[in-house]
Amino acid sequence: MSANTAFPRLLEAFFTERLMQQKHASTHTLASYRDTFCLLLRFAEQRLHKAPSRLALGDLDAPLIGAFLEHLQERRGTSARSRNVRLAAIHSFFRYAALQTPEHSGLIERVLAIPSKRFERSPIAYLTQPECEALLAAPDSSTWLGRRDRTLLLVALQTGLRVSELIGLRWQDVSMDTGAHVCCLGKGRKHRCTPLRKDAIAALRAWLSAPA
Repeated sequence: MSANTAFPRLLEAFFTERLMQQKHASTHTLASYRDTFCLLLRFAEQRLHKAPSRLALGDLDAPLIGAFLEHLQERRGTSARSRNVRLAAIHSFFRYAALQTPEHSGLIERVLAIPSKRFERSPIAYLTQPECEALLAAPDSSTWLGRRDRTLLLVALQTGLRVSELIGLRWQDVSMDTGAHVCCLGKGRKHRCTPLRKDAIAALRAWLSAPA
């Protein structure tokens, strides 16, 4: 395998074998990693004047990766947090490459040594009680869709579920007996259960028994 064909095949195997088959990465993770490498390959093409199909792993050395990360922040206005997400995707690829191409161990070690950027975490915002009440009052409770929306909002406010988690719920994920709770498969494929209050249980039961 030539140097110019090794990198494209290695990158393809990283997505199809490592991420999809071995790690069963979520669609969100795959999309994030895809976007990272689309940006990186476009940057490398402009910097090195090489088409992505002609790039070799050795072209993606630590100086180029560092310049790419600076480009994201200075030219594209990427936040430090998003910059670290891009770097995490690159690190993941190079950890995979270390097992497949030991002849590039030195280059890979230098790329993996690129640190994440520190940033100040913003305080977590939350809704006040009047804001919660205003949000729940917004749907038209005289219609089935309005009652559905109010029920979903009530569950979301009580559980803190992400939108993707909320719309992915099924009735079998909700227990309305003693110790009522909702279970979901969240970020990182982690299962979590969150208790429900009486008002949410009542709204769920009313919605379940009402005709569409």
